[in-house]
Amino acid sequence: MYFAYGEAETDYLKNRDPKLGEVIAQVGHICRQVDTDLFSAVVHHIVGQQISTKAQATIWQRMVDGLGKVDADSILEAGPEKIQAFGISMRKTGYILDFARKVQDGEFDLEGIWQEPDAQVVAKLSSLRGVGVWTAEMILLFCMQRPDVFSFDDLAIHRGLRMLYHHRKIDRPLFEKYRRRFHPYCSVASLYLWAVAGGEIEGLKDHAPKKAAGSRKRSNGKSGAT
Repeated sequence: MYFAYGEAETDYLKNRDPKLGEVIAQVGHICRQVDTDLFSAVVHHIVGQQISTKAQATIWQRMVDGLGKVDADSILEAGPEKIQAFGISMRKTGYILDFARKVQDGEFDLEGIWQEPDAQVVAKLSSLRGVGVWTAEMILLFCMQRPDVFSFDDLAIHRGLRMLYHHRKIDRPLFEKYRRRFHPYCSVASLYLWAVAGGEIEGLKDHAPKKAAGSRKRSNGKSGAT
């Protein structure tokens, strides 16, 4: 399953921003996978923290093969030793088990959170151990498929904005200007800014000073949700 959007979203963004419109026309429709199982998505993101996409995929496949279904019951039944045997660190194992316990005890409402507004979803997800605001925003986009997600903490969003609009730096006020421009379809704008940051458009370069361009913020500007 891929993030769902169509001409209504792209036509709106083209009208609001001709430069982004050119990117949309050149890149075409972007297929980004989503995982609509919220428990699985949270665990998947915890597994992927601070490791490569390839390593995440390998460990995740071991986990799926070993558990059959990644849910609270299977996680708690497996226990810490089996979870770590998949290649997951002790710290991440603790996060995953804590999340599973909260779901099983009803402390975290997996069903009810779908009805919450974006800000409340981010607040509740980021209150979990091992889940920060950026991770919560990526779950909001690549699991819950909310249409208006624009993450200030994402490196590739900053890079895409610098490349497309020739900025040296993206501070919060400038970022919010683009958020207002792309609203209510910031999620689709994010997909195309990730494409720009990944080099999809020839001739664009990053205008940041070298130190800023090399900073190590998190980013989802890569294939698949992490």
